[in-house]
Amino acid sequence: MTSAPSFDQAIPATAARKVEFISLSHLNPSTELNPIPTRGIDLKYFRTYVRALEDGGFDYTLLPYGAAGADSFVVASAVGQLTERIRPIVALRPNTTFPLVGAQKLATLDQLTEGRAVVHLISGGSDAEQARQGDYLPKDRRYARTSEYIDLLRRAWTEPAPFSHAGEFYRFDDFGPGFAPYERPIPISIGGQSDEAFQVGGEKADIFSFWGEPLADLRGEIDRVHAIARAAGRTTLPRIWVTFRPIVAETDELAWRKAHEYVARIADTFGKAAYGKQRFQSGSPQNVGSQRALAFAERAELYDRALWTRTAAVTNAAGASTALVGSPETVAAAILDYVDRGADLVSIRGYDTLADAVDYGRHILPLVRQELAHREATGRRGTLQAEHLGNYTEEYRRHATAGQA
Repeated sequence: MTSAPSFDQAIPATAARKVEFISLSHLNPSTELNPIPTRGIDLKYFRTYVRALEDGGFDYTLLPYGAAGADSFVVASAVGQLTERIRPIVALRPNTTFPLVGAQKLATLDQLTEGRAVVHLISGGSDAEQARQGDYLPKDRRYARTSEYIDLLRRAWTEPAPFSHAGEFYRFDDFGPGFAPYERPIPISIGGQSDEAFQVGGEKADIFSFWGEPLADLRGEIDRVHAIARAAGRTTLPRIWVTFRPIVAETDELAWRKAHEYVARIADTFGKAAYGKQRFQSGSPQNVGSQRALAFAERAELYDRALWTRTAAVTNAAGASTALVGSPETVAAAILDYVDRGADLVSIRGYDTLADAVDYGRHILPLVRQELAHREATGRRGTLQAEHLGNYTEEYRRHATAGQA
């Protein structure tokens, strides 16, 4: 039984005052619900998808990276030219690009987009995936490499004179000055749940990213990364990015019908190893984030207002996979619960990718922004969270379990 907390009008001290929304760019219409053969990039679909993000009011889009996927720098440049406002987030593995070259590429993107570039550094959670591109560094040293990489990115962007470097992972002589970003250093994001990830993220990242997990657990993780930042002498704490896969319909009941249909199709796709990197992700995952997601799924399927873990369970927590299920009002209220815990970058991407992106822009983003505008104007919370209780009601739980054995 999940008991409802008190939803009074006082804004929690931990609440983020402003929130920006992130999606993930998809290059073709193949999905976990309906995998289809593809050459990789369906240009017409990609253009339509990116424009839907811009029209829907998203602020950022993540350009993912994988050994068998499209190059994130090139795709980010395309996003920059297809949009006027969206900020492309380049997913970058330090093992694939020398840091000075990475700095040059990112600064070029930033210049072309007039200051919109962001980079998300992926240290690498799977030995097998890293080895596909010749990286055999032990997992416990990858974040140390990321730490050195961050330092070199920032120096390459800001040093006014040539400099040399002899570190554990990189060495060069008399570089610079490098190619500068448009106006200011480019925001650097990292994620991960290992001790090493927290240490590097707390000390050096502008943004620290999490997958969606129960509210109390996430708040503890935010406190942890912020405590490391303060101990490092930082006065500006890392922004908090949290990712969900919402399943939304007109009512909670209809959303749960969709969710049960979706999870059966997703499980079938994963069982057949029919969608992208899923064929590489059987067995026990190495990365702590997936381990945590599976542990939450084993403990319970439903948490808090609308967090559903079954989608993580059937995919072996292969990437961001926890869902928020309900009507637009219930899902928006659930997002606000995370905003109240300190998340100020919220990534939402669906399973029916293009249709979901359109629906989120029409029905969810406006509700969240309306509530935040109310808070800004009045200094008090509105009524959305108090009125759409989701899993804090018996009716919602009946919908969630309807038809299950």
